[in-house]
Amino acid sequence: MNIFIAAFWILLVVCVGLFFYTKSTVKSSNDPAFRKFQMTYLVVYLLAMAGDWLQGPYVYALYEHYGMTVHNIEVLFVAGFGSSMLFGTFVGSIADKYGRRANCFLYGVLYGLSCTTKHFNNFYILLLGRFLGGTATSILYSAFESWLIFEHNKRGYDSDLLGTVFSHAVLGNSLVAVTAGVVAQNFADHFGFVAPFDVALCILTILCIVVLFTWSENYGDTKSNVLDSFKTAAQSIRTDPKILCLGLIQSLFEGSMYTFVLEWTPALTPHTDKVKTTRALLSKEDGHIGTIPHGYVFAGFMVAIMIGSSLFKLFSRCTSVESFMRPVLLLSSVSLLMPIIFPGNQLVIFIGFLVFEVCVGLFWPSLSTMRGKYVPEATRATIMNFFRIPLNLIVVIILTQNLKMTVIFECCVAFLFVAFVAQHWLYRLSLSNTKTTSLNGKTDRPTSSTEDKKPLMDEEASV
Repeated sequence: MNIFIAAFWILLVVCVGLFFYTKSTVKSSNDPAFRKFQMTYLVVYLLAMAGDWLQGPYVYALYEHYGMTVHNIEVLFVAGFGSSMLFGTFVGSIADKYGRRANCFLYGVLYGLSCTTKHFNNFYILLLGRFLGGTATSILYSAFESWLIFEHNKRGYDSDLLGTVFSHAVLGNSLVAVTAGVVAQNFADHFGFVAPFDVALCILTILCIVVLFTWSENYGDTKSNVLDSFKTAAQSIRTDPKILCLGLIQSLFEGSMYTFVLEWTPALTPHTDKVKTTRALLSKEDGHIGTIPHGYVFAGFMVAIMIGSSLFKLFSRCTSVESFMRPVLLLSSVSLLMPIIFPGNQLVIFIGFLVFEVCVGLFWPSLSTMRGKYVPEATRATIMNFFRIPLNLIVVIILTQNLKMTVIFECCVAFLFVAFVAQHWLYRLSLSNTKTTSLNGKTDRPTSSTEDKKPLMDEEASV
């Protein structure tokens, strides 16, 4: 166990050092208006993530406390991912047509209602809560980013600063995750398993209020109906290989990442039954259950993600996101080979997992930056949720199949390698696009309004 605790403190020192180094060397803005805009977004985004993180450690524990069978709990979890897969694209189209701010407000309402259902020891009410929560998750990973990119471009801020905002969001999200785990633990200890959901409900209520009073509204294509948005988004994915590449990268990487969340505990716990250890992970991530210190391991993973977010700022100074993400994705694939090549070797597997989490910290701001470049504004949220369909399908299949742990990691390695190939394809396309725009005397920098973007979007759709 000492290796986990020692690794946490070593990673923390490295993380703090990188943070201050990047703060002094990486480009930032002294514009008070930009700093205020960045803070306005980060406050809302981190409140949204806090509302999500507070619930995670105690979902399984609460269901078990209510006397749900293992089968019923599995059905509830599948319902959450399934609703995200089925309703996510529809919700994304609503965001593009009726407003991203309104959609972010709807996130707070839906997730708040999901928290309320946790007070009822009734399978069907809890199932409704999972449907509401899954739909809300689709909003969390599309509408907030769509709002930010539109506002950033509309206000004419330097496009290079958008990556900095995403990097700060990843850094803050990791801090929020660790803090939420501690807060949830304390409230659960004093008031029971449902208490963390009540705290999340309060956070989500604050989120709704802050969104209403600090965010302006922006839209995608307001003239088309929801069905037309589906068709336009599907057409963009089908005709623009850059968007297709982004979809493959997101779906395969995030599918592997969510699968990893379910499997890291049995992989790090020698000679332990998979089902029991998976249940331990889902019931608590605070170090009080299992043969490994889950709390320190989880905290170490979060610090590794923060290191990745700082490295993103350094790498962005040296080369393009499209370029440096190729070795990152290849390294992520290699890192998850460790449980396959060295089964039972706790140290080697743990080091591999830490490397994977650093790659996660690099992945989030990089993917958001690339989406800001290539995904058309009119159907941004719709397209982003299209990408989540195969992602959720991967997780649902993993949850419903009794696969061996080795087979699961082999699938993850394969997914990540294909993501690396897609990233290399995107890099080649970006080089071709740069040469073309240079010959035509055009620029790839985002424009400041939706109307100004339309010629660029039409050009990309014709590739």
